[in-house]
Amino acid sequence: MMLFEDPPQNLALAPGAMLLGRFAETADRALLAALARVVAASPIRRMNTPNGGQMSVGMTNCGAAGWVSDRTGYRYDRLDPETGRPWPAMPPGFADLATRAATAAGFAGFVPDACLINRYTAQTRLSLHQDHNERDLAAPIVSVSLGLPAVFVWGGPRRADRPRRVRLVHGDVVVWGGPARMTFHGIDPLREGDHALTGPVRYNLTFRRAL
Repeated sequence: MMLFEDPPQNLALAPGAMLLGRFAETADRALLAALARVVAASPIRRMNTPNGGQMSVGMTNCGAAGWVSDRTGYRYDRLDPETGRPWPAMPPGFADLATRAATAAGFAGFVPDACLINRYTAQTRLSLHQDHNERDLAAPIVSVSLGLPAVFVWGGPRRADRPRRVRLVHGDVVVWGGPARMTFHGIDPLREGDHALTGPVRYNLTFRRAL
């Protein structure tokens, strides 16, 4: 199933999962300015995978810990392996947005300690996966879209479950937790385009309780 019309203000994806249409749009310029400062301290890079490949999506992190991938596996680390320094502190505007979005989706009290930043360019994608490296799986995931639109692939608790496809636009926020916390999800290959604020790029900010 695919929905290509602009989503309504709120769209329930499953019990415990909600799309908040354009929830972050009014804060977009502040978010992108803060993002630029994070990237200046810990540049975006394409991480290696445990099998020796390289991810197509560019990544960096901010917060108390960052998600990393290399030959030894997937994990959270308090230090940026490229700089040897702690990841940049999470900007207050990031944490505030994540907490407000989680509350709006029914997860009051969420305070993230990590933000994984993904940068998508034309044809980059993220295959179906679960977010399971976090220690606190009772906390939700909050995912913010900025820039070019993307097709969000929302599956089920098993990789083989037939997925649903939902178009995400600039400012959309997806929150999932509780019974939906371990849902497989991904992003289809990004289409070429040009956004007024981000150019040919889509950024995704995903907030977690990692430690």
